[in-house]
Amino acid sequence: MGDAAENQMVVKQDLEVVAEVRRFVRLVAGQWGMDDFTPCLIASELVTNALRYASEEDGDVILRVGRTEDDALWMEVQDGTRELPHVQEAEMFSEVGRGLMLVDHFSRCWGVRPLADKAGKVVFAIIDRS
Repeated sequence: MGDAAENQMVVKQDLEVVAEVRRFVRLVAGQWGMDDFTPCLIASELVTNALRYASEEDGDVILRVGRTEDDALWMEVQDGTRELPHVQEAEMFSEVGRGLMLVDHFSRCWGVRPLADKAGKVVFAIIDRS
């Protein structure tokens, strides 16, 4: 994935930090000459999910952004929870439950991998250049 250490952000346990996450992703995507709308949307959804379901005891939420060999954007969010995410059927007027549906729609692919020793998980998405 390349410069993972340079393109990593430790996210505070506060939903208000999601705006800072978008600024970070916008900066990284801009350095690579990529449109930032879709990466910002997906980062917002993945980080919000991690913050919503993780607790302080689960440790830090970490966002990493890199590029794939074919120049797509690789994004992953690591948290300390073992609960695996899944796409939900959101009710018509619900304000929650659409995040992974958006990630699924706007990314080439996405997935989740558990960390060793039940230390949490990493949710990733690959986003094509637009």
